[in-house]
Amino acid sequence: MDIKGQAAIVTGGASGLGGATADMLAQVGAKVAIFDLNEELGKAKAAEIGGTFIKVNVTDESNVEAAIAEAEGVHGKARILVNCAGIGPPKKVIDREGNAIPLKDFTSIVNVNLFGSFNVLSKFAASLHTADLIGEERGVIINTASVAAFDGQIGQAAYAASKGGIVGMTLPVARELARYGIRVMTIAPGLFLTPLMASLPQEAQDSLGRQVPFPPRLGNPTEFAAMVQSIVTNIMLNGETIRLDGAIRMAPK
Repeated sequence: MDIKGQAAIVTGGASGLGGATADMLAQVGAKVAIFDLNEELGKAKAAEIGGTFIKVNVTDESNVEAAIAEAEGVHGKARILVNCAGIGPPKKVIDREGNAIPLKDFTSIVNVNLFGSFNVLSKFAASLHTADLIGEERGVIINTASVAAFDGQIGQAAYAASKGGIVGMTLPVARELARYGIRVMTIAPGLFLTPLMASLPQEAQDSLGRQVPFPPRLGNPTEFAAMVQSIVTNIMLNGETIRLDGAIRMAPK
């Protein structure tokens, strides 16, 4: 699909991987709607790229449905969805005193990362599936997992489970939506220079970067955005998870 002129939605698009993706889509001519909870950053990013910001809780069904309708009212039928919204505070199964973590600490991460991604993609697909074809397809959905889906570290049980769920649903959802000409892909990034990483001391950033076989550094969010661009423009990419990680395989901790 040619991105120029198409309407796109990016969840978590106010900053980080989502922000870089919003930048890229706007630069190549897309009309971008940013879905995020951070109003200050979201409005600033939308103004910067000439897009639209809508405050969205990805776990709220009615909120997401209304936001998609609002975005399409401004930009027309959305053909591209990139799900980048997510959280990931570390939490061990058992704390230092030997107590099990509260279940809510686990479910809150799964709720945003997995349920939120599914909530948005399902509402997006429902809106898109009867639209006119553009060439051979109607649109594309790109979800964001993590290498933690495969190499989850100690303290990442909830995060790894949530990202593993995204990987696991990629093929069945792609198979289901194939009849409508809607592709579904997932990117599993490794260590990237997100706002969370940028908050670490430079020494810590450099140490983490050296763990990557090649290139031996943290990934740049623009490189994630470049992968999004490749997926959107290559119709043969469907039903697959792509590791974008410089060949890293995470150690236990």
